[in-house]
Amino acid sequence: MLKQLALVLLLCGVALAGQSYDGYKIYDVQARNSFEKQLLLRLSQNDAYDFFDLPRSLDASSRVMVKPEDQEGFEILLQKHNVDFVVTDENLGESLRLTHEDNQKQRLMNLRSTGRSISFTAFHRHAEINAYLDELAAAYPSRVKVEVAGKSYEKRDIKTITISNGDGKTGKKVIFLDAGIHAREWIAHAGALYVIHQLVENFAANSDLLKDFDWVILPVVNPDGYEYTHTTTRLWRKTRKPISSSCYGTDANRNFDFHWGEVGASSYSCSDTFKGETAFSEPETQILRDLLLDLTGRGKFYLTLHSYGNYLLYPWGYTSALPSTWRDIDEVAQAGAAAIKSATGTKYTVGSSTNVLYAAAGGSDDYAFGVANFPVSITMELPAGGTGFNPSASQIQGFVSETWLGIQAMAKLVVQKY
Repeated sequence: MLKQLALVLLLCGVALAGQSYDGYKIYDVQARNSFEKQLLLRLSQNDAYDFFDLPRSLDASSRVMVKPEDQEGFEILLQKHNVDFVVTDENLGESLRLTHEDNQKQRLMNLRSTGRSISFTAFHRHAEINAYLDELAAAYPSRVKVEVAGKSYEKRDIKTITISNGDGKTGKKVIFLDAGIHAREWIAHAGALYVIHQLVENFAANSDLLKDFDWVILPVVNPDGYEYTHTTTRLWRKTRKPISSSCYGTDANRNFDFHWGEVGASSYSCSDTFKGETAFSEPETQILRDLLLDLTGRGKFYLTLHSYGNYLLYPWGYTSALPSTWRDIDEVAQAGAAAIKSATGTKYTVGSSTNVLYAAAGGSDDYAFGVANFPVSITMELPAGGTGFNPSASQIQGFVSETWLGIQAMAKLVVQKY
């Protein structure tokens, strides 16, 4: 069995050649005033440019990926307006190959040394993640329940893990955490797995978080897209349901039916921010919707993990206005940011999605707060690795353990207040 798994991993090692990204460049662009920020915002609406990060603050640079055929025009435009930029990666394809090869090596080493499906020294495939959940359910039957919440468009099992303290009490309040809405954000999936590991396998140290609360965790919301990033196109973001003969997938974080399509989402089906043909057009968002609605009343904290940018964001995403209870959510988010800053020095920016970044309607965090009535709803954007979405295998442990410190601090405050 071990040899068979090792062979699969070796075969997967060459799969990333589907799209090479050879010659793609990564630019960091520093806007010095509101005009230049508005210029970048307009450019971000052009599908020729893939903006990895577009903060509103003038203190922070934006990062964008540009295809070889668009680079000359992009640089000329920035030079015309005297906008400062630097090329941070001359050949993204080579960078992705190096991190991919490193990850494959680490997966093989983990499998050979431990025989386990999961480690925090490599990124893992969807089947390996599901296998890990099943391992935990078998090993800790009184505290762990794994269920298939539904199937993706390509019929992959979307599994949740419910973690309790094993006291048998039902109807407890719930902290709900998900990850992997956007396929290419691999560190988010790893972050969710580390939370699971801490709550289950390090239960004694974290039992206070499970006394009056159960945790429900969905570590891979978008398995079709996630697998596609492993086999074909590393920076694929969307789901994989065909929209037309040439365009696939919907941005699942623009597909929720709360101010759907009003702002910050595209109607063009090939766009990375395509909102979907209708709200909840995707089976994956329907599954997440149903899970959240089933927890209305019990659900107290919704946390969705993304990357990247070191942000703790809360509603609203569709408007710069703030909900009446924003101070309560801000207090929780600030607790997470403070815990991380104190432990590692890493700084997280806290605020509403629109005021820190940009307006984007149809997100899961707005839906959890505005429709499913979770009183605390936060999006956590984990740090960048490599050029953004490609942390090295050696960075994973540091990122996920740091993330856990913030989540632990936020959860403790929620447990105390709710």
